[in-house]
Amino acid sequence: MAMNYSSNEPTRAEVDALTGPAVIEFGSNTCGWCMAAQPLVAQAFAGHGDVRRIKVQDGKGRPLGRSFGVKLWPTLVFMKDGKEVARVVRPSDAQTIKAALDHIIR
Repeated sequence: MAMNYSSNEPTRAEVDALTGPAVIEFGSNTCGWCMAAQPLVAQAFAGHGDVRRIKVQDGKGRPLGRSFGVKLWPTLVFMKDGKEVARVVRPSDAQTIKAALDHIIR
């Protein structure tokens, strides 16, 4: 399964300026935890194509991940109008992701 985490990350100011619901997903294209989570994330996001999802290649010294205090991958940060509303780290089921998603789409 293709991971497609982008090394071309937005700045923190750009993320803080986002409007509406958005999810920043931090991970690595070679991360086993990230690969295992992809079907769960896809299941949770089914029917929510209107939610902006930004997949960021994280790693040592990557400024966006450090500004969010990311320690483990994958970390999904659920945002509404540039503010963090919920966070899921290493999800083990789609329901946990859906619950966090509900916080930003209502």
